Amino acid sequence: MTTYPDALLSPEERALRNEVADFVRWVPRQLILDMDADRVRYPKEYLKEGGRRGVMGLRFPKEYGGRGLPWTSEMVALEEVGILGTSLACLYSLVSIVGEAIAHFGTPEQKRGYLAPLIAGALTPAEALTEPRGGSDFFGAATRAERRSDHFILNGQKRFVVGAEGADLLLVYANTDSQAKPRDSMTAFLVERGPGVTVEHVYGLMGTRGGGTGRIVFRDAEVPVTNVLGGEAGIGKGAEVFDQMMIPERMTSACGAIGMGRAAIEIAARYAARRKAFGQEIRRFEGVSFKIAQSLTLLDASRGLCRETCRAVDCGNVAPGRVRRMVSESKKFATEAAWTVVNNAMQVLGGIGYTDVFPVERLLRDTRLIMIWTGTNEIMDLVIQHEFYKEFLKTPPRARDIEADAQNAEAPDEKVYE
Repeated sequence: MTTYPDALLSPEERALRNEVADFVRWVPRQLILDMDADRVRYPKEYLKEGGRRGVMGLRFPKEYGGRGLPWTSEMVALEEVGILGTSLACLYSLVSIVGEAIAHFGTPEQKRGYLAPLIAGALTPAEALTEPRGGSDFFGAATRAERRSDHFILNGQKRFVVGAEGADLLLVYANTDSQAKPRDSMTAFLVERGPGVTVEHVYGLMGTRGGGTGRIVFRDAEVPVTNVLGGEAGIGKGAEVFDQMMIPERMTSACGAIGMGRAAIEIAARYAARRKAFGQEIRRFEGVSFKIAQSLTLLDASRGLCRETCRAVDCGNVAPGRVRRMVSESKKFATEAAWTVVNNAMQVLGGIGYTDVFPVERLLRDTRLIMIWTGTNEIMDLVIQHEFYKEFLKTPPRARDIEADAQNAEAPDEKVYE
C-alpha cells in the first residue's frame, strides 16, 4: 500500500489510524458529491460526527476532550482525513488550528467555554485572517477594534474565510492601537456569530467547495473584553498568536496533502494494473510506471519531512527559527508533491481522468489551492532562506573548514567578494 509502514508506527498510532479511517469511511459519498456541486455549503453533521467519535483536537488536553497526543500522532490522522479532499480535511483541521490558539493563549474560561465544545463538535470554528488589501501582508490588516469599557467595537472585513457561512466561532485578528506599530497593536479575538457579523459574499471556487468560504464584514460588532484571546493580558499580543498559529496552519496543510496525493495515486495504480493497451497492462510501460515511481517517492519524502518536523515541534527544544524553517519546508514540499502526484495520476488515467468518472479531476482542483493558502509557497521560500541564513551565518563549521580543501584555497587576490 501507499500508507506509512505499520512497523514504523507505534501500536497507539496504528490504532488511531484505524479509528480515523473508520470515521473517513463513515462520510457519505453523497456529501462529497453535494459539496463539490455546491448543494451543501457547510457540513456541520460531519464535524458533529467527528466530535462524537472523539477524533478531533487530538493534541489538546484530556480535560477539554482531547487526547494529549503529539504532532506525530496527529499527522497520522491528518493523512487519513486528507484522502477526502481539501474541503473536509480543512474543516477537520480548523479544530486543530483554532484550538491551538485557545489551548496556548486562552484563559481557563475560554478553554472551558470554547475549546471543549470545538473538540466535541458542538461548536464549529473558522479563522478570519486574510483581508482584501492585505493578502500575504498579514500585519497590513485594516480591521480595527476600539475599546469601550468592557467590550470592543470591531469594524473591518476578512476574505477567503473557510466556514464563513456556517461556523459558530471566528478567530479574528484586529488592530487595537492606531498609534503603535502594526506588530505591536494586533490583537486576536474570539468572535461569536451574531449582530454586526455579516457574510457579504460566498466565493465560487475552482475546487475545495462546500466549506462555505466567504467574505465576512464586521460593522460595529460588540466583542466582550473576555473574548480577547488571553483576556486583558492578550490585548496587543496578536503577533505572538499569529507566530504560533503558523505551525498548525501549515502542518495541517502539509500532512493533509499527503492523503490527497495518496488517494490519487492509488486510483491511478489500480487503473494501470487493469487497463490494457498494445496487448499488456499499461503499468508495464515505462511512461506509466515511472510516474507511479516518482509519485511514491514524493509521498514517502513528504512523510519523512513532515514526520521529522512534527518531532521537532513535539521536542520543544528546537530553536523557534529552525521550527519555522522546517514547518515552511514541509508545507511547501508536501503541497507541491501532492500537486505533482495528482497530475501524474491524471496522466496515467489519460482522457478518462479528465472526466467525473474518477475523482482525480476533483482532487486536481482541490490540490491547486493548498500551494496558495496558509501562506503561498513563495512566502514559504522567503521564510526558509531567511531562517536558514539567520542560523547559518552565526554558526561556525562543526567538523572542518571544507572551503580550505582546494589546491589553491590560499591563492592571494582570487577570492574577491566586493
